[in-house]
Amino acid sequence: MAGRAAVPEVIWARPERTGRGPKPAFTRADIAAAAVRIADERGLDAVSMRHVAAELGCGTMSLYNYVPRKEDLYELMIDAIGAEHELFEPTGDWRADMLRNAEDTRAIMRRHTWAPRLMAGVYGFSPNTLRYLEHCLACLEPLDVPAGTKTELIALLNGVVTTYTANDIATVERTRAMPWSVAEENAVRMAYLGSQVATGAYPRLAAAFMEQSGPVDLEAVFRRALERVLDAFDPDFRKKP
Repeated sequence: MAGRAAVPEVIWARPERTGRGPKPAFTRADIAAAAVRIADERGLDAVSMRHVAAELGCGTMSLYNYVPRKEDLYELMIDAIGAEHELFEPTGDWRADMLRNAEDTRAIMRRHTWAPRLMAGVYGFSPNTLRYLEHCLACLEPLDVPAGTKTELIALLNGVVTTYTANDIATVERTRAMPWSVAEENAVRMAYLGSQVATGAYPRLAAAFMEQSGPVDLEAVFRRALERVLDAFDPDFRKKP
């Protein structure tokens, strides 16, 4: 296949286009933008070399001269949306800054609902991702822990954001596919759950439900999850009696 590497390589380390000849018709940014548009409109499964080539108005085989593998295309996509991060000036309050970064990341994933599926380490070394990681480390400058511990904090916080956001997106997509309302679905499920708890077979679960005073505030749960990650790395929190 044209342009396909016979050995492992990072797309950012290779020229924009292989071979000699006229000026390339497209940039990587053009290709990434086309792929992101397709994913935003039709979902990640619709992203293929053929569909991206059609979006750009070129032949599928010619696209391989720019992007050797579909995995490289995914990496371009993650880098493209990584440019949406707000790289603000750190305030000196590392906890507040990292919470702001987490909310920013969630907003990006909500705009591009396919993104959580690609949030793996293999796509974590693109230029915009590296800029974001450098920004996070700048935000963590006041935190007196080793640099390796700071990178663990960033990874864990990002993992929580990705997990929660992916669940939110899956819930919304499932709701759209249901032939009944969310209220009807929840009513049936809660009735079944109540009937099972009432059997007495799940006393601890029953006690947990009794403590709930009303509907769960999912935003508050998300915020507490973020705070607990930060607590685990906060020397001042660990000193509290």
